[in-house]
Amino acid sequence: MNKWIKFSIVAVLYILFVIWVQYYWLLFGLLLIFDIYISKIIPWDGWKQSKNPVVRKIADWADAIIFALIAVYIINIFIFQNYKIPSSSLEKTLLVGDYLCVSKVNYGPRVPNTPLAFPLTHHTLPIFNIQSYSNWPHWDYKRLKGFGPVKRGDIVVFNFPAGDTVAFNLQNQDYYDLVYQVGWERVNTDKRNFGKIIYRPVDRRENYVKRCIGMPGDTLQIIDNQICINGNELQTPSKAQFNYFVETTGNLFTEKQFRKLGVSKDDQRLCNRGADAPRMFDFLGITRNETGNYNPVYCLPLTQEMLEFLKKSNWAKSIRIQPDAFGGKTYPYDYNTGWTRDNFGPVWIPKKGETIVLDEQNVALYSRCIINYEGNTLRADGGKYYINGSPANCYTFKYDYYFMMGDNRHNSLDSRYWGFVPEDHIVGKPLIIWLSIDKDRGWFDGKIRWNRLFTRISAQ
Repeated sequence: MNKWIKFSIVAVLYILFVIWVQYYWLLFGLLLIFDIYISKIIPWDGWKQSKNPVVRKIADWADAIIFALIAVYIINIFIFQNYKIPSSSLEKTLLVGDYLCVSKVNYGPRVPNTPLAFPLTHHTLPIFNIQSYSNWPHWDYKRLKGFGPVKRGDIVVFNFPAGDTVAFNLQNQDYYDLVYQVGWERVNTDKRNFGKIIYRPVDRRENYVKRCIGMPGDTLQIIDNQICINGNELQTPSKAQFNYFVETTGNLFTEKQFRKLGVSKDDQRLCNRGADAPRMFDFLGITRNETGNYNPVYCLPLTQEMLEFLKKSNWAKSIRIQPDAFGGKTYPYDYNTGWTRDNFGPVWIPKKGETIVLDEQNVALYSRCIINYEGNTLRADGGKYYINGSPANCYTFKYDYYFMMGDNRHNSLDSRYWGFVPEDHIVGKPLIIWLSIDKDRGWFDGKIRWNRLFTRISAQ
């Protein structure tokens, strides 16, 4: 009777899982479950009958490890996963060294594109430095039911859209930015410096975490760092940062002062050491002191609270926000929109079922969506456009898209630089910070940020 109770519980849970994923062919798995608990035609635990204690011990450990790996694999795909903040793009909302619990069920977990993979790896097998997943079988995009959709203001983990193509020797750099900087031919032929050019399916692209600013169908514009959605100003997150050139009253800042400002060692950028410092200071309007030299000038990311504190202190002679000229080239690279980091758009964010007219600007803005994300071919010939070989003057999107930005606005490579995030790239929603390590501190000097442990991640 006990085995029938166990079988019934496992079978019900399995049936509920099959209904959730809607792959009803998996119901054949009930035959295996029935055999494991009831019929026992296959000797699943035959190793227990071995008279060799070493064999029984090894098999016992192997059984436990295999079960644990399968459980972790399923949990990691469908329930939640761990994520470590690697960069400062969301400071001070999330800090470098924060470990997040990312929920897959909030937005609904995705069925993996590449289900056969080595457990606990993303795309590369450690030590061996080889691909950790199989390209076959490859499943199309499908998202299971979750608690709700992505909302404006949510912090979201997603696969990096421009990570579809990667130069193996420079995996942390945007391939399309490399092509723009040094040219397609060099990136694709200089194997020594760039390595093999590889393609990655959606679920194997690098994970990024940003804040969702623009929703499908929105028209977004940034005017002097102020985001406007459909003509209305969007409230800036309370912990958002911008870069400022801070001219001190004459002395270098101490580590104690940097800690008071909340500036990490990586962000303590002293500008005076650069060969082009005098030219940059002249551009900024910073003048020499009475000795004929420049006071120390730092470029620091500051929140509004930090900025107000610095203005009231006697530490700074002048404070200037970093000009737009320091922002670099924005999306799209191959079309001159005139947009900049701090003055971007207006741009319409694609929405599922909505149609655009194909013209030069729209093709520049949305060709990645049409080709790379939605799997079409797009060709221009004599002012006419062809999609999948057929003449077309318009295109209807099959996915929803989002516009993502970091709260560290001047130190974030986000949608302003690489474009829109398709719905099939959404991974999950960070819920809590379960650990936070400050790499700038020692173990007896605040290395563990105890005040951040098990704190909930809020929208603002």
